[in-house]
Amino acid sequence: MIKILFLIHDLSVGGAEKVLINLVNNMDTTKFDITVMTLFGGGVNEQFLSPNIRHINCFRKAIPGNSHLMKILSPQMLHKWLIKEQYDMEVAYLEGPSARIISGCPNKNTKLISWIHIEQKTRKNAARAFRNYNESNKCYRRFDRIVCVSETVKKDFCSLYSLNAPIEVLYNTNESEKIKKQSTDAVQEELFRKDEVNIVGVGKVVINKGFDRMARILKRLRDKGYPVHWYILGVGPEQEKIERYLQENNLQKYFTFLGYQTNPYKYVARCDLFVCASFAEGFSTATTEALIVGTPICTVEVSGMKEMLGNNEYGIVTNNDESALYEGIEKLISNPQLLRYYKRKATERGKMFSTAYTVKKTEEFFYTSEGGIIK
Repeated sequence: MIKILFLIHDLSVGGAEKVLINLVNNMDTTKFDITVMTLFGGGVNEQFLSPNIRHINCFRKAIPGNSHLMKILSPQMLHKWLIKEQYDMEVAYLEGPSARIISGCPNKNTKLISWIHIEQKTRKNAARAFRNYNESNKCYRRFDRIVCVSETVKKDFCSLYSLNAPIEVLYNTNESEKIKKQSTDAVQEELFRKDEVNIVGVGKVVINKGFDRMARILKRLRDKGYPVHWYILGVGPEQEKIERYLQENNLQKYFTFLGYQTNPYKYVARCDLFVCASFAEGFSTATTEALIVGTPICTVEVSGMKEMLGNNEYGIVTNNDESALYEGIEKLISNPQLLRYYKRKATERGKMFSTAYTVKKTEEFFYTSEGGIIK
């Protein structure tokens, strides 16, 4: 049995956090002895961890200024302080603090893996959780293997770091059968009106997700007479600012914040269109889930979208600007036949992201000599 540690900042609302839980919950526990360690506890996704998975919180909740405090200590000191046991493999799940800590592992027999989820684009961004870029480069050189969640993320990472370690692409794990089953659960009948075009966005309500773009696009669509209603599944600090904009433009009854939902799939499945307006992504979990439930997609071009959707084969991918996204959405909602076509294509593509396939690929990576882990 392979003893493996996954280290992540926390298990709060977020795509990477959900993907990690999906992965470890579905790995073969007769072959892998799995521990998930979070730097900070209290995340809403903790409740979804299987009882078969050992979970350790380093701290009960986040400490203000923790990123600055951690930089005071070296990676070796942090590792010695936080990780008391010995593992066959240690996985830094998410770039940043986790990678810095795992790189401090003193045991040469422990295989170290760094899992990269997003494009970082600049050395400054890549080194944000480190003392400086040189330290980040030194830390990443200690890893035996690097995993990226898409070819785009891999290309970006390789442009920032020139490492000897092999760099693999492993797509995110989604619990596809569970998602499809939960997507059929009932929702409030009065929530979705049949005489409106229902559009949905999913994610933390933060600047990076571009929900303010969605509010402005809603205004343009309503001004042109389209009967559009927008729903947001998620919570975050940008909600208040967006709500002010909606009130100023008398749009609040056409834009509904549904908050955090343990089952977002039943809402996504009831909508006519899923929209991603993010400025950056890794391999969007929410977009993959929309495919699984068969909801048509219109997205800006961010990492992984063209891998996922092809050249507008399975969904509309626009340039990453507000006007282009508006045009893509208008193209779909003004043409019911095209919208139905992309619903069929979404359902077709969603079958490619089965839990069994992605978990098998990841276990093979851990378990075979080709993955560089077990000889």
